[in-house]
Amino acid sequence: MEFTGGYQLLWLFFIYSVAGWVTEVFLKFLEYKRFINRGFLIGPYCPIYGAGAVLITVGGKLLSPVDRTWAMSFLIAFVLCGLLEYMTSYILEKYFHARWWDYTERPMNLHGRVWIGNLILFGIGGVLILEDFNPRLLALAARLEPRLFTAILTAVSILFVADAVMSYFIMNLLKQGVEKSRADKSEEIAAEVRYLLENRSVFHKRILDAYPELTFRTEKVKARLERIRKEGEAIRLLAEEKVEAVEARAKEAASKNLTPTWTLQREIIEKQDALIASLKEGADAKALEELEEAIRENKEILENRERRLRLMRAE
Repeated sequence: MEFTGGYQLLWLFFIYSVAGWVTEVFLKFLEYKRFINRGFLIGPYCPIYGAGAVLITVGGKLLSPVDRTWAMSFLIAFVLCGLLEYMTSYILEKYFHARWWDYTERPMNLHGRVWIGNLILFGIGGVLILEDFNPRLLALAARLEPRLFTAILTAVSILFVADAVMSYFIMNLLKQGVEKSRADKSEEIAAEVRYLLENRSVFHKRILDAYPELTFRTEKVKARLERIRKEGEAIRLLAEEKVEAVEARAKEAASKNLTPTWTLQREIIEKQDALIASLKEGADAKALEELEEAIRENKEILENRERRLRLMRAE
């Protein structure tokens, strides 16, 4: 059965949404060793997976007259699902002031919203969807009696919309809790939100359990993170300046140690004359200190040479 219209897309949307939810639950069970009902909705589906599959299906259909190779299927899924994940993360963070997933620590990520590992998996999944899964699922739909097929989709759609409306109010309550918080740390905001939801229904409390890695990004949190970043940058620059100053002094000392004795003695006399002249002219204290320091350094080098020479003669 070839793709023909909206009913088939709706069928694919729900199938892949459920498959995505099962995948998410399985992966989180391996990570946390407990059942976690993933997703924003209460039911067993993750719409972002269904939406991604629909985008891949439509993209594959539109480009099939041009190129229907596996490479094109991979590229379609790589680009479209990457854009979908990035925009979903961006919109949810802007609206709810929270980062629901964060790939900042992963290699080759874009603003922590998408990363190369997931994009490659999206590409592989796109090939499987267009070349294997879709034909099988559409063939299954074609074997169903049309009125039964329509009734199933209608019933599931009604449940899905009701779930979405209820979940919207729950998420909106979470949003209000975040906006009212005066904390400047994600952990403190999470504690306040959890306290806000703990006396409500199980449907309210599940949202924080669904995303154990959830981090909140209010303006105060962002300002604090920016302040930490600037302080870290200032410390780094100060450390670099100190290292450069130490290196410069070390190079200067090495250069002095190679200077002939008579040259050092002449420099001492010249600087002593300059110091006397500066005292008569009433030069500033800083200039006098620099001359005194230069004379003292040269004298120390000469004294060290004389000490080494005496030791060598004694041996």
